[in-house]
Amino acid sequence: MKQILQSLKDGSTELAEVPAPQPGRGQVLIRTTTSLVSAGTERMLVEFGKANWLDKARQQPDKVRMVLDKIRTDGLAPTLAAVRSKLDQPLAPGYCNVGVVVKVGEGVAGFAIGDRVASNGKHAEVVCVPKNLCARIPDAVSDDAAAFTVLGAIGLQGIRLAEPTLGECVVVTGLGLIGLLSVQMLRAHGCRVLGIDPDPSRRALAESCGAETVSSGDADAVLAAALAFSRGRGVDAVLITASTKSSEPVHQAATMCRQRGRIVLVGVTGLELSRADFYAKELSFQVSCSYGPGRYDPSYEDAGHDYPLGFVRWTEQRNFEAVLDLLAAGRLDTAALVSHRVPLERAVDAYALLAGGEPSLGILLEYPGGVATSVAAAAAPTSADFVGAAAAATQVNPHPYVGAAAAATGRTPRVAFLGAGNYAGRILIPAFKSAGATLDTIVSASGISAAHHAKKHGFVRAASDASAAVADPNVGAVVIATRHNLHANEVLASLHAGKHVFCEKPLCLTLDELSAIERFFAENTSPPLLMVGFNRRFAPQVRKMKALLDGVKAPASFIMTVNAGAIPADSWIQNPAVGGGRLIGEGCHFIDLLRHLAGAAIGSFDVTALGEAGGPPRSDNFTLTLRFANGSIGSIHYLANGNKSFPKERLEVFTAGRVLQLDNFRKLRGWGWPGFKRNKLWRQDKGQSACASAFVRALSDGTPAPIPLAEILETSRVAIEAQQHL
Repeated sequence: MKQILQSLKDGSTELAEVPAPQPGRGQVLIRTTTSLVSAGTERMLVEFGKANWLDKARQQPDKVRMVLDKIRTDGLAPTLAAVRSKLDQPLAPGYCNVGVVVKVGEGVAGFAIGDRVASNGKHAEVVCVPKNLCARIPDAVSDDAAAFTVLGAIGLQGIRLAEPTLGECVVVTGLGLIGLLSVQMLRAHGCRVLGIDPDPSRRALAESCGAETVSSGDADAVLAAALAFSRGRGVDAVLITASTKSSEPVHQAATMCRQRGRIVLVGVTGLELSRADFYAKELSFQVSCSYGPGRYDPSYEDAGHDYPLGFVRWTEQRNFEAVLDLLAAGRLDTAALVSHRVPLERAVDAYALLAGGEPSLGILLEYPGGVATSVAAAAAPTSADFVGAAAAATQVNPHPYVGAAAAATGRTPRVAFLGAGNYAGRILIPAFKSAGATLDTIVSASGISAAHHAKKHGFVRAASDASAAVADPNVGAVVIATRHNLHANEVLASLHAGKHVFCEKPLCLTLDELSAIERFFAENTSPPLLMVGFNRRFAPQVRKMKALLDGVKAPASFIMTVNAGAIPADSWIQNPAVGGGRLIGEGCHFIDLLRHLAGAAIGSFDVTALGEAGGPPRSDNFTLTLRFANGSIGSIHYLANGNKSFPKERLEVFTAGRVLQLDNFRKLRGWGWPGFKRNKLWRQDKGQSACASAFVRALSDGTPAPIPLAEILETSRVAIEAQQHL
C-alpha cells in the first residue's frame, strides 16, 4: 500500500510503498477514502525537519539535556549514533482519517465490515486503529465533512474545559481549522464569539459563522474590541487555538478576561506567565489535551478499556461522536474550510503547499476507490492468528521441524526479523548484517519501520505478517525483537517451524511460558538452536574479566550496580502483562552476567525492593542477591533513583586478595592481578555485535550454542521467580 512518510532529518516528504498493517486485538482495519492534512501540526513537523541541528536543539531543550547525560555515561560516538538513528526513522503523519472498515480484530464490538468510520488514522491507503479512536459516520455526513471530526474534537475538548454557558461571550484566538470549528460549536452552544486572527480571509469565514472579529495586528485594538464586545465587563472565557512561540496570546487573554474568567490553551504558545495577570482577577488557566479524556492512556487507547459513562461523560471517542452528530444536524459547516483537494498520488504537492507561500486551510487527500493490495492485506492472518498458531503447534505437532531444510546448520542463515524498533534498527540488524547473515524478511506491526529498515539495510522484503515470515521455507533463523509479551509465543512458533531462534531478552514472562519452552526441548532430541541476547557476557572487557577469574580457584563476590534511571509507571515496560517489569525485562541481563562470570549454577536467591515513604515498594528499585554452587555470591543493585551523571553500570569483583572494577563497559581496572592493571576502550562496547556474530557463526559452522540452553533457562527462571517475589 501507499503511505505518506516524513523525514525528521531534513523535512522531506515521500509517498512510500509499505506493507499493509494487520489488526491486533481491539483494533479496526480501515481502507481510507479521505484524509485531512492538519495544517498547523503538520506544518510544524515539516519546519522542524527542515531546521538545522542547532535550530532542532533550540526547539527541544529537554532532549538536549538527555543527549548530554548520555554522552557523559555512554560516550560521544554511541550517543551521536543514537541521535542519528532517531532522526533517520521516518514519521507517519496524519490523524484525520475517513474510510471503510475491512476487518475487525479480536475483542472489537460496535464495528462491522463495511462501516464508514472517522478515526485518527494516518495518511495511508490502509490504517489500523484502536477501537476507542474510531467512530461510525452517520449516513447524512459526507466523507469530506467527516474528515474534520478529529480536529473538531480537539476544539470541542477545549470548549468543554472552558465550560461556557448560554449567552456568555467567548474569545477564540487563532482562526485556523480548529479555531473556525470552535467558533461554530460555541455559536451552536448559544455563546457570543469574538474571533482574533491576522488573516482577513479567515476572519471573514468566522464572521460568516456569526462571530465578530478583530485583527491581532494591533494589540490595543484587540483589547478595545474585547472590552466593547463584553459590554465593558471583560470576556467570560478565551480559547487559544493559535500556534506561536510568543506568550503574548496568554497575556492578552488575561487582560481581556473578567474577574474569574477562564483561559484554555488548545494550540501552542509560549508559557511565560505573569502572576500579576492572573492574581488580581483570580483567573483560571488550563491546557487542553488533544481529543479528550483517554488521550495517551494506554489502558484506554491500546487495551480498549472504556471509561464508565457515569464518571467520564465525554471521552475522546464520545467527542468524535458528538462532532459527527453536529455535522449530521447541519450545525457544523466544513465546506468553506476546504482550500485544496489533492489526489494521494500528488501528496508531496500537498506538503509543498504547507511549506510554501500559497495560502491554504483544509487540504483534503483523495484516495483511489479500490486498492487491490489493501483488500488482500485485510484478509491476511492477524497477530492473534499468529499467537493461536503458536499455541496449536505446541499442542498438536511436536516434531514439525524434523528434516526441515530451513533449520539446517553448516551454511550462512537467511534471517527474518520480527520487530523493527529502535534497538533492532540501531543495534541488532547492523550486528547481524556485519556477521554475514543474509537479511531475508523484516516484520513490523504497522509496516512502516519494516519498510524503512528493509530499504536501509538491504532486506529482501518488508512485511507486517509475522506468521508468514516464520512459515517461509527460505528462512532458516528468526530474530525476535518485539515487545516482551510476544516473545514466548513467537519463540515456540519459530521452533516448531524448524527455525533457529535468537530472542532479544527476555525469553518469556511467566513460568507457564518457560515450562512450555522447556517441554519443547525435553521432547525433541535434535531441536533448533535457541539463544537469548545476553550480550554483556560477550563484551570484550567481560571476556577479559572471565579469563582472569578462570585462573583463580577461590570463590568471588560480585557487586553489580545498575544506575537504571526512572521510567514512568505507565510505560509498557512497567506493565507486568506487556513488559514484565524491570527485573524480568532488564534485570535478566545482569543475572546472566554474574552467572557467566561465577561459572556455577545459582543455588538460591533473595530479592528486596526499596521502600517508599507512605507507599508500597517500587519494583524498579531492588537488590537481588545470588548464591552460587561454588560458594560465590553476587549482589545486583538495580536502582532507578540515582543521578544520570553516575556510571550506568558498574561491576566490582572481589576474590583471593584481588579486585576488578568495570565502569560502563569502557574502563576496566584491576588491583592485585599480576600483569594487569587497566584497560580502557575508546567507545563503549556491550558485546552486541559479538553476541550476534557468535549466533551466526554457530549456525554457519554447526558448532554448539554460544550460551548453553541450561543457563538461558536457569537465568529466565530466576528472573521470573524474583519478579514474583517483588
